[in-house]
Amino acid sequence: MRADRLVATLLMMQARGRVTAAMLADELEISVATARRDLEALSAAGIPVYPQPGRGGGWQLLGGARTDLSGLSSSEAQALFLLLGPAASLAPEAKSALRKLVRALPETFRADAEAAATAVVVDHSAWSELSHEKPAIVAELEAAVIRRRGVDFDYVNRAGDATRQSVDPLGLVDKNATWYLIAGTASGRRSYRVDRMSSLAITDRVAEHPADFDVAAAWNDIVEVVESARSQTSATVLVDAGLVHVLRGQFGRHVDELGIEPDGRARVRVAAPAPLMIAQHLAGWGAGIEVVEPDSVQAELARISRELGGLYG
Repeated sequence: MRADRLVATLLMMQARGRVTAAMLADELEISVATARRDLEALSAAGIPVYPQPGRGGGWQLLGGARTDLSGLSSSEAQALFLLLGPAASLAPEAKSALRKLVRALPETFRADAEAAATAVVVDHSAWSELSHEKPAIVAELEAAVIRRRGVDFDYVNRAGDATRQSVDPLGLVDKNATWYLIAGTASGRRSYRVDRMSSLAITDRVAEHPADFDVAAAWNDIVEVVESARSQTSATVLVDAGLVHVLRGQFGRHVDELGIEPDGRARVRVAAPAPLMIAQHLAGWGAGIEVVEPDSVQAELARISRELGGLYG
């Protein structure tokens, strides 16, 4: 897990003063290229880690070797924990390492560092085939979560309705490169797609943040509701076994492999909110995929085929 490596890298630099990518690779049993990427990630995140070129060079922490983290500023500590937190949420060992790392911080930094470590969750499964760059306002929202400040923003929902929202930010989720904000509102907890926000303003209002709030648990609750709505119709299809991963790219979590047929094709169940949506995903496969059932999806595919035939002959 990358969070483990980043913590170990930082502690190793504190203990030895200066390290090389080759030393890290040998110590952590990773490739030199991976060690170099980890060092660059720490530096890019704002941690005072920098390279020393030339003979006897390497990477070191600004200020030399240390046995604790008292040399980090508040913003540097927040940058470190924002970097480590998402991965650590998936591994108990990394979470334990972060707790130890928090105790090594100056006491005045600990609350913000802990908030940073739990501010973001990463969910790699897709709800869409689209990929978006990280919006510029994510860093501002991260700061609002850490500082416990309310935010105001203009928002356009899926139906195209525009509203002005005033919320208490609780955490952020990176779902397959699409960002979501989980926030408390006057009508309860809600989630917002960050790419539908504009005119963000961080206010002086102190945001309410339940002491027992867990971003990962809250996101799981949201996912269960959304996935339930997205899986109301299922279809069984036959496809080349080597192409099942392509179906996963289209249907996300709603792909179940049921077995291999005598002819070598995989029998797979896919799901979506309606027969038309399944048919739209599968139409581009042509004869490369066979829908076994239900009749409703077969009928939608036949209708799409007739429409295309009439349009293009």
